[in-house]
Amino acid sequence: MHACRNPFAPKVTRIISAIPISFTTFAENLNSNMSLAQQLQTRSGNKCELCTSNKHLSVYEVPPTSNPNADNSILVCNTCLDQIEKREQLNASHWKALTETMWSEFAPVQVVAWRMLSRLRNEGWAADSLDILYLDDETLEWAKRTGDHEQEGTVEFHQDSNGTRLYEGDTVVLVKTLDVKGSTLSAKLGTVVKNIRLVHDNTEQIEGKVEGQTIVILTKYLRKG
Repeated sequence: MHACRNPFAPKVTRIISAIPISFTTFAENLNSNMSLAQQLQTRSGNKCELCTSNKHLSVYEVPPTSNPNADNSILVCNTCLDQIEKREQLNASHWKALTETMWSEFAPVQVVAWRMLSRLRNEGWAADSLDILYLDDETLEWAKRTGDHEQEGTVEFHQDSNGTRLYEGDTVVLVKTLDVKGSTLSAKLGTVVKNIRLVHDNTEQIEGKVEGQTIVILTKYLRKG
């Protein structure tokens, strides 16, 4: 008596062998349809990848980069971002979370952790962490590219004659009469200068308009209005 062949067997075999391909394709399509922010939120569990805060998160593209993606970007909180970009002074206590997060498997997190630890190297715990943090050659080269590791932790800001911090768009008042070089213009004591611009490579200078002319003014000769 001959055994009957199951006519459905080949179909079942084909369906089973196709399942991995189907799932892989679905996962790839799902990832490609996610925004960069969504990818980083998924990767990090919707937490800052440096300090683990879950508040006020945004994407930080780790410089230098020209094509932002999950391989060169991280999710960070506003506090971390302001200190990374030197808009605020470093708060060493805030960065102690790096002793844990520096072990991330993701290169952009490792790069920023290394840069921030380097800026905090005068702190004993930061120096110790820097000593044991291993980066492969390619990642270390990336980390050094901005030169952050050679800079001091203290950040200099534009300040007026009273030591008050100045910001873009502030209004200031001259505390001294100033003669403008190469011009007959004299900016008188008490002159109000609105909507100033900070000279980004010199914290002792700002730019502002006096009588319709843009001039550079030393911060020691003005006070915040």
